[in-house]
Amino acid sequence: MPFVEVNIKEYIEKRRNEDPKFKEAWDGSRTEYRLLGELIKLRKEQGLTQKDLAEKTGKKQQMISQIEKHEKSPTLKTLCNLADALNVDIRFVPR
Repeated sequence: MPFVEVNIKEYIEKRRNEDPKFKEAWDGSRTEYRLLGELIKLRKEQGLTQKDLAEKTGKKQQMISQIEKHEKSPTLKTLCNLADALNVDIRFVPR
C-alpha cells in the first residue's frame, strides 16, 4: 500500500463539518488537552519529575502519569492540588 500524505488539520475540519458526534467529541477535548499540556510544561519548567509532583500533592506517581497521558481525569480537588503544588492559579479567561 503506497504512502498517502494527509493534511491532518483539513481532515479534522472536514470530519467536524460532516459528523456532529465527532465535532462534539473533538471540540470537547481541546480544552482538556491544552490544560494538560500546560500542567506538563509547568512541571518540567520547574524541574520536577512526576514523582516529585506526586510527593508534593500526596498522590502516587502513577496517578500523575495517568493524568498527563489523559488516561484519567483529575477531580477538581486534585486539579487544585496540582496547581498549588506548581504554585500557579487556575483562572477562567475569555477566549
